[in-house]
Amino acid sequence: MYDQTRAQQPADRPRATGERRATGPEPLIPPDGREEIARRLGHAVNTFADSPREALEEAEGALDEAAAQLATALAARRQSLRAGWADLDPETRSTELRLALREYRELTGRLLRA
Repeated sequence: MYDQTRAQQPADRPRATGERRATGPEPLIPPDGREEIARRLGHAVNTFADSPREALEEAEGALDEAAAQLATALAARRQSLRAGWADLDPETRSTELRLALREYRELTGRLLRA
């Protein structure tokens, strides 16, 4: 939604306390999981010169963990989406169904852009 007051503010204006910055959709992998995976991958990159095989094994483990967390998050999101429309009365207004379709499209689009 367009916010005329905010649009008229200089770009370098400090945010008010508690004001959140819209950063797009919520990440699929929780922040603590992403940080740990990134830490492991960074460690693998930094130790490659000294122990390449161990670094590659650590990088592979980081990828496996990221894939597992993503699969878990997607399954939970899918279950939540389905629960929102599967048991609706057949006479349900198309608005609710359209919103569910929009969420499926957004989530699938995010996966295809990854």
